[in-house]
Amino acid sequence: MKPLIDSVFKINSELGFRDLALSVFKYQSVANEVYRKYIEVLGQNPDNVSEIGQIPFLPIDFFKSYKVQCKSDEKAQNGILFTSSGTTGSIQSKHFVSDVSVYEKSYLKGFELFYGSIEEYCVLALLPSYLERDGSSLIYMAEDLIKRSKNTDSGFYLNNYDELILKLNALMNSGQKTILIGVTYALLDLAEKFPLFNERKGDLKNIIVMETGGMKGKRKEMVREELHTILCKGIGVNSIHSEYGMTELLSQAYSSGNGLFNCPPWMKILIRDTNDPFSFLPPNKTGGINVIDLANINSCSFIATQDLGKVHPDNSFEILGRFDNSDIRGCNLLVQ
Repeated sequence: MKPLIDSVFKINSELGFRDLALSVFKYQSVANEVYRKYIEVLGQNPDNVSEIGQIPFLPIDFFKSYKVQCKSDEKAQNGILFTSSGTTGSIQSKHFVSDVSVYEKSYLKGFELFYGSIEEYCVLALLPSYLERDGSSLIYMAEDLIKRSKNTDSGFYLNNYDELILKLNALMNSGQKTILIGVTYALLDLAEKFPLFNERKGDLKNIIVMETGGMKGKRKEMVREELHTILCKGIGVNSIHSEYGMTELLSQAYSSGNGLFNCPPWMKILIRDTNDPFSFLPPNKTGGINVIDLANINSCSFIATQDLGKVHPDNSFEILGRFDNSDIRGCNLLVQ
């Protein structure tokens, strides 16, 4: 397993990704009991899998009911448990990460790939709903990025918007490269309650505003275009960046403001047919999002999510929404 981990963050070609993905699949089809049994129920023989399109994807709901972890890693000393936020009464997803250093390497290398060295940034985190609970992988990442930024102005903000506004003004005037990462509803609160930057639209060239998604039951859901228009107008930036990640993944994809996400080299998006979850769709067709995250080396790297989207010919992808019900037909078919 150690050679596989060492290879994950060295991928530099499609062929390299394909070969390592198949190697990780062979490993996890044996070492991960939940995944192994799922493959057996499907009647598939791992020895017959020779292409990425033949790999079975585990429905993401399995993280709510089972311990999705490779057996050889259960007694690891550097482990951590991440849990999803969920809503009142819902079952949380649980991701047993046996080596948190793999997660750290994934988000640090991913951030650097898209934005450069974290040490150059002031990191402001507006993540109230995440701060108010334990087990958030996003808080773990944000806290570590804040520490590594080496900027004394970096830090978390709960509901202290006035202080955040003052800080943003000072950073804007100083020209300090800054990233404000926030849960969607909190950024909307910032934009609507404190629209102090309207007259200076475009001046915040040194500040990146990144939304992580999620209304957490605080507001009605909005389409991306409407959401980003409100945020741009209220906060005063020309575009809103986005992060695509989840409890069940150790990697993140990023969008620079056009609604198109790009993955790091060790992560890939495939689109499954909503009527036939074992078939994949060509570019520009809408369907269910399947994720290959090779950083999930110690759990499962092949996950069928409940998100809807489409992939473009250049491998960028869009998030177009979610299935209407948590017990979607596609996942039911997968479970059956």
